[in-house]
Amino acid sequence: MPIPVTVADDSTMSRKAVIRALPSEWSVTVNEAKNGKEALQAVAEGKADVLFLDLTMPEMDGFQVLSYLHEHHAKTVVIVISADIQPEAKKLVDSLGAFRFLHKPLQAEQLKFTLHELGLL
Repeated sequence: MPIPVTVADDSTMSRKAVIRALPSEWSVTVNEAKNGKEALQAVAEGKADVLFLDLTMPEMDGFQVLSYLHEHHAKTVVIVISADIQPEAKKLVDSLGAFRFLHKPLQAEQLKFTLHELGLL
């Protein structure tokens, strides 16, 4: 059965880049979210067992999404994909329960390695 995945980023181009980087052998159903509110809606609707999350988005940013998921003990696996490489951002992301912090531009091999670490491939 395919795993429900949501890619949350306000940039259409960035969402498409993540989707293209997903391994072809990974059985998933992909959903897209343009902001944090849409990402949380996808989680609530069971469309995000895995959430690829940008940090800088309108309406609700990635830090707010992570904080909400952390506070509500959500079982969603979050992989942050962001151009924000500040050490403080990475520490906060880690403390809020993200599995991994990957840097933009996303490298397909790095994503595949991360999915192997999670036992999803």
